Amino acid sequence: MEELNTVLVTGYSKAPQGTSMYESYKYAGIVLEINMDNHRIINADFTFLAALTKDFFQRLVIGYDISGNLDPLISKIQRHYVAPSQQAVIVALQSAVQRYLNRK
Repeated sequence: MEELNTVLVTGYSKAPQGTSMYESYKYAGIVLEINMDNHRIINADFTFLAALTKDFFQRLVIGYDISGNLDPLISKIQRHYVAPSQQAVIVALQSAVQRYLNRK
């Protein structure tokens, strides 16, 4: 059996009321697959309803090395993802990254 060098981590936060995310899920959720050798996000999935939003957000986060400062990624999200659920997504991302960093 082949040894995996990746891990899946999840993070959640409350979705803003009045959004389709809240009406469907009540929360913003993120699942990250992270390469444990270089700490880069290699895949990501989200509780977004629209496929375009999922695809766009994947392009924002895949490849990011989470072992350092998360602020540049958060700034990138703030610049490029302008939606009512922006802060909820950032909190879910921070939660998932913290879970990864605490896994040891």
